Amino acid sequence: MVEQLFGSKTRVKLLHLFCNNPNRSFYVREITRKIEEQINSVRRELSNLLSIGIIKSDTSGNRLYYEVNQDHPYYKSLRSMFTYVADEGADSSVTSTDMSTRFRAVGSVDYVALSGVLTRDDKSPVDILIVGDVNKSRLDNLISEIESEEGGELRYTVLSRGQYDYRYHLKDKFLNSVFNSKKTVVIDRIHSEDEDTDKNNSKPKKSKE
Repeated sequence: MVEQLFGSKTRVKLLHLFCNNPNRSFYVREITRKIEEQINSVRRELSNLLSIGIIKSDTSGNRLYYEVNQDHPYYKSLRSMFTYVADEGADSSVTSTDMSTRFRAVGSVDYVALSGVLTRDDKSPVDILIVGDVNKSRLDNLISEIESEEGGELRYTVLSRGQYDYRYHLKDKFLNSVFNSKKTVVIDRIHSEDEDTDKNNSKPKKSKE
């Protein structure tokens, strides 16, 4: 049904890839590998999406990279739609790009941010920041999988929730560098908890009669 609405299976896969990976950019052959479509079809649909501004491109290291344009007026609507499509059984070659599901499988994870080489930010001190109680063996296997997909070794840091909270309140230089970098947050239970606390604290108290 979604393919009929958007007119192309390749276009749907591209929108799903980009909308599930804000702040991440991909080059053509990488995209072709991830969505398992022919390169000519991928190039044609990338050109279509560029022409209407849903994605943007730039060149780095003699490669042309593409990423979703978060300033596009329909970005939020498309992201909502295509993350929903993923949950409803989209093609497995596309849903594998959703890091959230993969990192939740390694333990009780509160926060995961992708940065560094994964978002082409050379100034970031780390490629993956993980906060929570993780199974080391499962995490090692997942990191190896992602390194294989990305074609290179990744720098990653794991903090317990206690370590994160302590360093966060100290305004730790490392954490601030990660927060200020170009990043994609794929899991965030920490700040959603803070928002819930703020909402509860803002509720008016009932006066005693």
